[in-house]
Amino acid sequence: HGLLEPCPVVRWCKECVAIINVSFKRAEGYPIDLYYLMDLSFSMKDDLNTIKNLGQDILSTLERFTKKVRIGFGSFVDKVALPYVSQVKAKKKNPCPSRSDTCQPAFSFQNILGLTDDVTEFKTRVSNQMISGNLDSPESGFDAIMQAVVCQKEIGWNNVTRILVYTSDDTFHIAGDGKLAGIFEPYDGTCHLKGSIYEGTKYDYPSVGHLARVLASNNIQLIFAVTKESVDAYKALSNLIPQSVVGELKNDSSNVVELIKEAYSKLSSTILLEHIGAPQGLDVTYQSHCTPGVDKTPWQSRGECKNVKLNQKIDFQVRLNISTCLKEKSEFFLKLQGISETLKISVETLCDCECNDFEEQSVHCNKNGTLTCGTCSCYEGYLGQRCKCQRPKDVTSDNPMDASCRQDNSSQLCSGHGSCECGVCSCHGTHRGLYCQCDDNSCARHNNLLCGGHGECDCGTCKCQTNYTGSACECSTLTDKCSTVGTLCNGRGKCQCNQCQCNQDFFGFNCSNIADPCRKFR
Repeated sequence: HGLLEPCPVVRWCKECVAIINVSFKRAEGYPIDLYYLMDLSFSMKDDLNTIKNLGQDILSTLERFTKKVRIGFGSFVDKVALPYVSQVKAKKKNPCPSRSDTCQPAFSFQNILGLTDDVTEFKTRVSNQMISGNLDSPESGFDAIMQAVVCQKEIGWNNVTRILVYTSDDTFHIAGDGKLAGIFEPYDGTCHLKGSIYEGTKYDYPSVGHLARVLASNNIQLIFAVTKESVDAYKALSNLIPQSVVGELKNDSSNVVELIKEAYSKLSSTILLEHIGAPQGLDVTYQSHCTPGVDKTPWQSRGECKNVKLNQKIDFQVRLNISTCLKEKSEFFLKLQGISETLKISVETLCDCECNDFEEQSVHCNKNGTLTCGTCSCYEGYLGQRCKCQRPKDVTSDNPMDASCRQDNSSQLCSGHGSCECGVCSCHGTHRGLYCQCDDNSCARHNNLLCGGHGECDCGTCKCQTNYTGSACECSTLTDKCSTVGTLCNGRGKCQCNQCQCNQDFFGFNCSNIADPCRKFR
């Protein structure tokens, strides 16, 4: 797929941060495996006729990106159980809504043709397919996706770019729906094809999370090609599944080739770099440099570049920050979503005195001490982590100076929100005050706004604007919304926070309505 720079063992000594440079370039002509997964419920009858003749068009489209393309075909309907599929013998054999039509029996998933570069075979196999049918609207798409992914040998996936195209005109069953048929056992994540068919009557439908994990671990990119009525549902689903996109399918699937082309271009031009298996205490962040001459992104939880073209080199900086000493050398991996290559990173921390960084009058120690293994050993007359505090004549340690950083004898240094430097608190974050005891971000909230958006937070207490009161400035002192002719709230309630609180038997915006008026006035 591209080039990843090799990475040496990373060692820490003076500081607990290391930067690694990683480069990537999309390779031209990288092979593609595309498996076409189609809903064969009765409403897709006209689509099947269209797909029968599209094998060559799909291959020709993908050959614009690479000369090495293979294509396969699978289908799905629903679990062969009530209430999804009729169990009446005649209807089970021919589940078409009308007796004048002939349908094949339903199934949850069927692998019709494993991945092949033989277009003639694709057309022959697909042409032999018949439509099927079921009772309810949602289909067993999750069952089908899962089997198409985990049945690696049966489908014939190679270690190339893997694309799964999913077409349907309706929504999907999710984990828990199986209980309607008395199917309680969660899906176990393994292949369950009997021959080429999975009936799906033993295991519940997979969950969205399980589906996302399996797709990601097998480096399969998913294209949802669905009709207009289902687009919103699949977009919500796509947001939960990495490396997936949604395209609107015409009712007869006539635009599927163009849709695949656009979706593949979008998928392959988005590069996401993430880490797997980082040891506890190691924080990994990324800066992305996607375009020459354009500034790098801020540090983020993953690397991301969009609209990446063929042979375009992109660079990432990976920052490693350790907050603990590792007992032994650890390894973790950098991985690109949807691509099989990984970069192994070996991490080792040195927390003893093998650093060999002895430096007298070190700048790190303000030239008032010697730096040894990342720690300052202060000269006579100086104190502090970086030797910047002059020691009073009657003080022999840091402890007396720390006392002036405590609000009282039992409290933490700087209230636990800062560091004591030369007897003075240096506060962290939004904390302030002599002992860092004030936090201007800790006031009460209303409607998820600090001080209700009507005041300022001062050391944990809201200072409300004019006409507002309450612990979170949530209460307006105005009465304009309670005003009625003559009196507030029509004399049938009290105005609290500029809203009428009605007396018993009255309701409405201004307490103008009477509860059960007939009984009251009979």
